[in-house]
Amino acid sequence: MNYLITGASGFIGKHLVTYLISQGNSVNYLGRIRSTQLDSRAAFHWWPAGEPPPLSSVPRVDVVVNLAGETIAQRWTEKAKREIRASRVERTRALVDGIRNMRHKPATLISASAVGYYGNRGDEVLTEDSAPGSDFLADLCVEWEREAQRAGEIGLRVIPIRIAMVLGKGGGALPQMLQPFRWGLGGKFGDGRQWMSWIHVRDLIRLIVFAAETPAISGPLNASSPNPVRNAEFAEELGRAVHRPAKLTIPRFAMKLALGEMAESILASTRAIPKAAQQAGFAFEFPELGAALREAVG
Repeated sequence: MNYLITGASGFIGKHLVTYLISQGNSVNYLGRIRSTQLDSRAAFHWWPAGEPPPLSSVPRVDVVVNLAGETIAQRWTEKAKREIRASRVERTRALVDGIRNMRHKPATLISASAVGYYGNRGDEVLTEDSAPGSDFLADLCVEWEREAQRAGEIGLRVIPIRIAMVLGKGGGALPQMLQPFRWGLGGKFGDGRQWMSWIHVRDLIRLIVFAAETPAISGPLNASSPNPVRNAEFAEELGRAVHRPAKLTIPRFAMKLALGEMAESILASTRAIPKAAQQAGFAFEFPELGAALREAVG
């Protein structure tokens, strides 16, 4: 198949490009700079900020995977919020507008979202049918998905993929956590009872490709392990993976002092289940957290 990717130079994008090419697919990617870390067989197309995507220069494609976006992992100042929103909502709007003008349109748009769509929901089990939350991240995801869904008006199959915390070597959520845990200074956040949804990067990549190749899949897709865990259990498993105790508690007030509003998203309880993926027959390579962490930190 022929793929077009935005956000190819990010952690998920790099893994996706590598996997697609290894499977014999053709890959083009849009971005602000050519990545020297990507396979040279992936064709680069320059997409500067504020400009329409250069889709007239892209060969005919079957699937567009939209992964572009400014990192969420930063203090949410008003300026940062504007940049985060623009990089997701406005960039996705521009991408869909560009696809609308293509002579030969792709069949499928898989567009990143996040399990932050659901907000802080306590012990509630969350499927793709669950309502959105009402905080900054939830509102962002609603807008982000709305822009992607506009591609359905021009005949594309649209799959907003709600991505959980991604675990894997060299990127995702782990690098910022690992050093304190390796020093024996890791532990739970707050009371540790909040649910954490997660997915190993290999399962995420396989799920993206599975969705692209499965015509019956349409609409939102939770990219999360079938076994979310409470934060305290996550801390214990990560400590076990690096062979260090993880008995400390990082108080809520300290997190809010250090991270501001973003701390609320870390402390939120989100128990997302991949109902749509499992109903479609997707099998996880890493359904359990312990094995996922051991691979990711090994």
